[in-house]
Amino acid sequence: MTHNYQALAPGITVFERGWLSSNNILFVGQRSGSALVDTGYCTHSAQTLALVQSALGERPLERILNTHLHSDHCGGNAALQQAWPGVQTAIPPGQAAHVRTWDAYALSYTPTGQECPQFRCDALLQPDTEELLGDRPWQVHAAPGHDPHSVVLFEPHDRVLISADALWENGFGVVFPELEGEDAFDEVARTLDLIERLSPRTVIPGHGPVFHDAERALTVARKRLDGFASNPVKHALYAAKVLLKYKLLEWQRIELTDLHAWASATPYFGALHARHFGDQPQAQWLQGLADDLVRSGAARREGDGLVNL
Repeated sequence: MTHNYQALAPGITVFERGWLSSNNILFVGQRSGSALVDTGYCTHSAQTLALVQSALGERPLERILNTHLHSDHCGGNAALQQAWPGVQTAIPPGQAAHVRTWDAYALSYTPTGQECPQFRCDALLQPDTEELLGDRPWQVHAAPGHDPHSVVLFEPHDRVLISADALWENGFGVVFPELEGEDAFDEVARTLDLIERLSPRTVIPGHGPVFHDAERALTVARKRLDGFASNPVKHALYAAKVLLKYKLLEWQRIELTDLHAWASATPYFGALHARHFGDQPQAQWLQGLADDLVRSGAARREGDGLVNL
């Protein structure tokens, strides 16, 4: 799905994507040139390329900016770099060394059981600086919580926020540091406080439609955060189902034996099970997660397989 917000702020096109990919935001400016914020998941890279080419016409893509390096936000980087060899790619500084040496484990792709083709990094998106996008200065703000290295982008004149996974209309992304045993719910709260201080009129989230009631979204997010902070097992269960559903979106259909093999080879699943659900065998726990997806209408059984819905 594609939304064009030319009336809101000239030079901005928002590509609203399905949940396997993050939304992409394309900027075109006379002085600032062309830039794309976030590039989706690798299995959607051909569609990402087609969307950008269609919007740019004969213009080249000159810059890529990633709010963070989860696979659904930077999985199209490699394809876009191949299509436009001169494109300059900027990432938040926290994981630049891992990109340069390409450490798929440190970049979270191996632990989550996800894919991301190797890409290069040319520049850093330093918090407390500005980036010229669509001929307007956008502030770069650190936004840890969902990802410790994430940033959000804010245009103060029209008060437009690119919130990535720090704030959605009805929540926020899985707090991944918590899956690794680190305390990060307080960082989520501080990032929500930052967004409240910025007081955006328009929010372009990492997933879902653009929305304008940031106050309501913050209320929903804080209530959700309070529930997770008071009961971390609830967050762990949510995270496990998100990881499983995300992979099912990629597979579309998976035999249960292959599902068990994938879960056994995915470190985050092992860590979640050991830390929070060790009172039951991993196979039984995984079966329960699959059953929950079926009950919620996110999947269905088909013989010995699980099918995405």
